[in-house]
This record gives sequence, C-alpha cells and structure tokens, in this order.
Amino acid sequence: MTAQSDYTLEIQIATQFLDDESKPEQDRYVFAYTIRIRNLGRLPAQLLSRHWIITDANGKVEEVRGEGVVGEQPRIEPGDEFTYSSGAVLQTAVGTMQGSYDMLGDDGTRFDAPIPPFTLSMPRTLH
Repeated sequence: MTAQSDYTLEIQIATQFLDDESKPEQDRYVFAYTIRIRNLGRLPAQLLSRHWIITDANGKVEEVRGEGVVGEQPRIEPGDEFTYSSGAVLQTAVGTMQGSYDMLGDDGTRFDAPIPPFTLSMPRTLH
C-alpha cells in the first residue's frame, strides 16, 4: 500500500483578466491562469490528463477533459515543480474553475490530484 506522503502535490493558481482580448459588449470575457504544481511527496509522478469544471455567473457549466496540459505530460520529481499558463473564455465577467489531474506515480499508482476552486473575475471599473 502506498503511503499518502509518497504522493503529495501542492497546486497554486494565479489568474488575470485579459482586457485586450475581451469584448464585454459581445459577452466575451477572456482570462489567463498560471498553475504551479509542486511535488512535495517522496516519489516522482507524471501528469497524464486534466479534468476541468468551468462555471460562469449564469450557472452555465462546461466540462473539459484532455491529455496533459499545454501539450505536455510532465513528470515531476520530488521537490520539483511544473508551471504552465493557459486560458478560459467566459460569457460572464465572473466565473469559477476547479478540477483534477490524473496522475501516475513511478510505482504504478494512479491518483487524482484535486485542483482547488478558483475565481475568474474582471476587475471592477469605476464609471
């Protein structure tokens, strides 16, 4: 049996509203996010696939599944990290994302690494 400490990932997220690419008058709000995955465990693990649940302020839910992230299936050694940036387009100025990564440990253990919910939000503007 694999000990929990063999596979421990820390996931940190930073988001940004892309004003230049957004068109609020057309209900198009573009966001970038950068995710850092840090391996705090004792064994290396490879990210095989991702599963996202994206919800806009109208309650519209979109699920996205795919291999790897940004065209890669990174193998993350203990103490190392992998950082990537991607984006999402919403029909509302605010939304949330959450999900999980399907991971494969060096000993053959498959496990899900939960991605905590985070908010995508257009900065408030004064009129």
